[in-house]
Order: sequence, then C-alpha cells, then structure tokens
Amino acid sequence: MKKKTSFSTKGNNATVGPLSIQRMLPNQYANKVGPFVFLDYVRPVVKETITQNGMGAHPHRGIATLTYILQGEVEHFDSAGNEAIIRSGGAQWMKAGNGIIHDENLNYDSQTESKFIQGFQFWINLPAKNKAEKPAHIALQANEVPQKALPDHDGWIKVIVGNYQELSSKIPNYSRQFLYHIQLKAGAQFSLTMESETEVAAFLPMQNAILNDTEFLAGEFIEFDKAAGEIEIKNTSSATIDVLLFGGEEYTEAVVAEGPFVMNSQSEITTAYRDFHAGKYGEIKVAAQK
Repeated sequence: MKKKTSFSTKGNNATVGPLSIQRMLPNQYANKVGPFVFLDYVRPVVKETITQNGMGAHPHRGIATLTYILQGEVEHFDSAGNEAIIRSGGAQWMKAGNGIIHDENLNYDSQTESKFIQGFQFWINLPAKNKAEKPAHIALQANEVPQKALPDHDGWIKVIVGNYQELSSKIPNYSRQFLYHIQLKAGAQFSLTMESETEVAAFLPMQNAILNDTEFLAGEFIEFDKAAGEIEIKNTSSATIDVLLFGGEEYTEAVVAEGPFVMNSQSEITTAYRDFHAGKYGEIKVAAQK
C-alpha cells in the first residue's frame, strides 16, 4: 500500500547576503519530521566573491547541525577547535551538545570551474540524554558518502544519514533517522518501503516529480502519513531529477526552540542563554577565523 500525503508546501523565502534561501522546516503545517526540526535550502546561485572571515559566529545547544553541499565549498570552524572544508557532494555534521559556537564560509568549489553554490542545512534534534554531551564534528567528502546504483541503472541513492540496505552513514544515529538523496534518470521509477510510525518528508529542489501517483512541483516539501507503506517516485520528464527523503521515528519528548537552541523546557532555554553569555561555550580560535 502506498503512503498517503499529509500536506505539501513551498515554505518561506529569505535572503542572507548574496544567498537566496528557501526555509522548508518549520513550516505552517509542521515543526518537525522525526528528529529533523529545521531545513534551509540554498538555491543555486553564482558567488563571485570569496568569504574569508565567516558568515557570522553563533551558538547552538541541544541539536546537531548537518550541512549537505551539492555545489560549492564549506569551511567550518568552531569553539571546540574543529576545522574542516567539504566540497561539492560532501556533508558535515556538528553535535552542539551542551554548547558550542561555530561559523562557516560558503564559497564556490575551488577545485572546479563552476562558481555555483547550492546546498542544505538541517538541524537534528538530540534526545534529552544526549543534549548534555560534549560537542563533536564529522566532515565527509563526496567519496565518503555511501552510494549505490538503483536497479536497472535507473539512477542512484546516497545515504547522508542513517542506513539503507547495506549502506550505512558515518554520521551517528541517536534515534532511528535517515536522509537520502535519490537521483532518477528520465523515464525511471524507484520505490522504498517505510515502517509504521515513521515520519517522512520529501523535498524536490529543482524538478517536478510524481510521488505516489501525484505530481508535485520543484521547490515543494511533501510530508506523508505515519502508516507503513511505500513511497514510489516516478520521473516522467526527459531530464534527470533529484529527490531528498528524510525523517525517522517520532521525537516524543517536549520540544522548546528559541533562537539557536532546541531544548526540552523553557528553563533549559534560559540556562542555554545564560551559559552562552557567561562564556561557557568557549570561543573560536582556529586559523580560519581571520
């Protein structure tokens, strides 16, 4: 049985400097999908200048941030001393845990001739027991993201978070969660089966697609019901299409989000701000903070 659609939306538009942002989650219908509580999509844009001093250092607590860059180059640096650069097709995960300050440079990929940038940032809510843990960071280049060809060579699936068949991401799972990037060739189709009580959403960054017999448009965020069932993706166009699928088990603990913090109570939010202003998150000292 195919899963039913709960809703679809195109989110809200915003600009951050030269970047055009499409904020998909939270939206008018949902505040979270499984443990995912935030999704920003950076639309394709040409970036002519190089950012060297970061886009603005800021704190986080209680979540893990995940950046998946389709085109471009992201330099990360934080108050725990982590520093890394990922390039087109790579991903980086940062567990904010009990508090961290980080910053990023988002530029075109210096190892290619393209000056386009395009990518995603997710926030993944941590279970209460993991919110007080020390920060951590993982950077994965494109060749470290698990990938396999689809049947009949109809495209491929990448596992950025979670597991799919024999593929397993290096990014830790604190609950059942997944983030897949599926690419389908013209005229192809592909199906996945989801367990009961699994929250799942799809995002179509650049092309239309048919999901469970309904056509959705480029830029749409689609959420499905929690019943066990199949998600069938069809590409009836003459070009290759991309689909992101993400979600996981329902996050059942209380969620209180304010600014860059996601905690389980208002008192914990107050403590998060108090600790930040008291300097308990440290400061960025790495060379990238020029």
